[in-house]
Amino acid sequence: MKTLSNEELMSFCSQLSMILHAGISSIEGLAIMKEDLPDGEGKKILETLYEHMEMSGNLAQSMKETEVFPEYVCSMTEIGEQTGRLDEVMDGLALHYEREKDLAESIKSALLYPAVMLGMLTVVILILVVKVMPVFHEVLQQLGGGLTGVSAGILKIGTVLSRYSLAFVLILAALVAVMAYLVLSDKGREAFRGWLERSRLTGKTAEKIACSRVAEGLSLCIFSGLDMDQSLEMTEKLVTHSEMKQRISKCRELMMKGESIDRALTESRIFSGIYGKMVSVGMRTGSVDQVMSKIAGEYEEDVVQNLQQKVSVIEPTLVAVLSVLVGLILISVMLPLMNIMSSLG
Repeated sequence: MKTLSNEELMSFCSQLSMILHAGISSIEGLAIMKEDLPDGEGKKILETLYEHMEMSGNLAQSMKETEVFPEYVCSMTEIGEQTGRLDEVMDGLALHYEREKDLAESIKSALLYPAVMLGMLTVVILILVVKVMPVFHEVLQQLGGGLTGVSAGILKIGTVLSRYSLAFVLILAALVAVMAYLVLSDKGREAFRGWLERSRLTGKTAEKIACSRVAEGLSLCIFSGLDMDQSLEMTEKLVTHSEMKQRISKCRELMMKGESIDRALTESRIFSGIYGKMVSVGMRTGSVDQVMSKIAGEYEEDVVQNLQQKVSVIEPTLVAVLSVLVGLILISVMLPLMNIMSSLG
């Protein structure tokens, strides 16, 4: 089975948290949740989870056996059961996956509009070059003229595209297949994430997303009663950013050598600047979990604002460039026609 999405994990954890806060046991809560769901994949998952729960009586182990919950959720659930704070852990997991969902939606909405606009204008340009310009060329030839200079060059491009359309369709299909591989397969996603991390355009954004996940993970782990080393070990499972994983390992090494937690976090470059100072204040006041949650929110807002700023630059640039291209194509066609019409007049 496919791992549950951020939205599904948020919904599950949120519902189970409310049930546990009401004093209902987890197995009774699962029975209530599966009864409320219509027939479908979600109900089958809850029924499977309920069956495993009846046999083992252990929610974390039952979640592992369904194979649809991430390792991090299963581990945090196990900690919640051991410490008797499962309701609070579910609250934290619901908040974590709500932030993950909001962040993913912000990234999608930021990228979708420019991509759709680019696609539409590209189609318009292809239609003009491949279909419209040859018609104008024939009309101009009948009137005793023809396309010259830039317009003739554009016409040749259109002729080549039309003549080798099958080859271009195959190339496009190959590109779609590559994109599907990058999005749908584990190895593809890993390769794509690596490229995003190394790219100058997206590298900083990917790093901030990783910092947000580290802060959110540490907040939840510390709140659940784990010490900082255990919290870092658990949080490393959340992070896909390769360099951030190395920073977490370095931080743990510094702590083993006797370095204070706040200094280890800043020296390993997990947090820096104002966020490093916030961690120091949290350590002194005994509110590290709250400070980490605040840092996670700040990073998330920073990522969203950064994306919006980039889109606000890319969007008008795309419109301007593609509009100029469309205008040049139309002018290159209309000017010869206007010259012929004026000479006829």
